[in-house]
Amino acid sequence: KHRKHPAGRGNAGGQHHNRINMDKYHPGYFGKVGMRHFHKQKNHYHCPIINLDKLWTLLGEDKRLECAKDAGKAPVIDLTDHGIFKLLGKGQLPKQPVVVKARFISKLAEKKIKEVGGACILVA
Repeated sequence: KHRKHPAGRGNAGGQHHNRINMDKYHPGYFGKVGMRHFHKQKNHYHCPIINLDKLWTLLGEDKRLECAKDAGKAPVIDLTDHGIFKLLGKGQLPKQPVVVKARFISKLAEKKIKEVGGACILVA
């Protein structure tokens, strides 16, 4: 005969009569780890990023070539206007000065921008 649910439904008895199964096949299933963050607001952690290799895509290739002809001028890229807060240093920049405004700029990104003759401006 089929006796319905002899061990209880679902995870019932995980800490009692079904403990051997839980300990053997699902170690660490019960318990807690880490710290709680009460009333966490996602806005406080909102920090969209962009890497150096994608920096010029915000202006476009035609704008970059236009600025390359006139050596005296450097375009200003304000990342906060594009909804980006942080600039990271992955990738290479074309040998062309650029002025970047951002809330956060990593050390490597700043170093690479200055190597091509550009400047970094922090904005609040």
